[in-house]
Amino acid sequence: MTGGTENADRPATEAVRPEWAGLDRLGTLELLRLLNTEDRTVAGAVAEQLPRIAVVVDAVAERMARGGRLVYAGAGTAGRLGVLDASECPPTFGTAPGQVMGVIAGGPQALVRAVEGAEDRPELAEADLAALGLGGEDTVVGVSASGRTPYTVAAVRRARAAGALGVGLAGTTGSPLVAAAELGIEVVTGPEVVAGSTRLKAGTAQKLVLNLLSTAVMVRLGKTYGNLMVDVRAGNAKLRDRALRIVTEITGAEEETALRALAATGGAVKDAVLVVLAGVDAPAAARLLTASGGRLREALELAGRR
Repeated sequence: MTGGTENADRPATEAVRPEWAGLDRLGTLELLRLLNTEDRTVAGAVAEQLPRIAVVVDAVAERMARGGRLVYAGAGTAGRLGVLDASECPPTFGTAPGQVMGVIAGGPQALVRAVEGAEDRPELAEADLAALGLGGEDTVVGVSASGRTPYTVAAVRRARAAGALGVGLAGTTGSPLVAAAELGIEVVTGPEVVAGSTRLKAGTAQKLVLNLLSTAVMVRLGKTYGNLMVDVRAGNAKLRDRALRIVTEITGAEEETALRALAATGGAVKDAVLVVLAGVDAPAAARLLTASGGRLREALELAGRR
């Protein structure tokens, strides 16, 4: 964090840096350099929280392996980033509908335009979370730059009351959000170049943390083989090509062989790899994956291939 102070009335994300008071007088290139220089501090702030993020990843993965869900909750930019991360998990990692989801103050319309006042209504979070029927294997990650957003704090409290794991991701220290959570992540990026505009550094930090969280959880769940996304859902031409490349990369087979295996398994990459390398049919490949908890490496070992 660089400069700025935090007190009971103003979190660090709302602090004003006096040396930036002439922002509107800067030339365009100078302005961009200032913004870019401040952006460079974000990765370091996230790096400081990696031990905490690792604890959250392992806790979430353990619960999801038992059938739990990952739910992001937030308002404004934070809520939109949560919904974005959740929406990218099915095509990338083949997650089931509802396995990773996001709720945002004000509902779906808040994704495209501000719903003023929604973030200040904890009862909206109560209703949104109650509708999900949370259980002990679920996780709710509340995301808030200030760590004070009533909707987000209420979402985490509701999660814990339902027996779910409550996680707080805040852009400041000592926040009500982290206090309400079982596990907390505090990425302090300091004052924004445009004072209070937490779509900037704080938003970038949130995006980085959510990327880390969901990607690492999916790796722990066996959604990758090495660094290949073997649970990719081939719903368009680009992803079908990617699925083919992944099968040929892992197996070393010719494209024609890989295509036949993918056709036999309905486009399922893991199953197709087993068909090629283990010499089994599609139903046997599915059984091997079930026995290995969906992890391709373990399924290959069960089939006698390493």
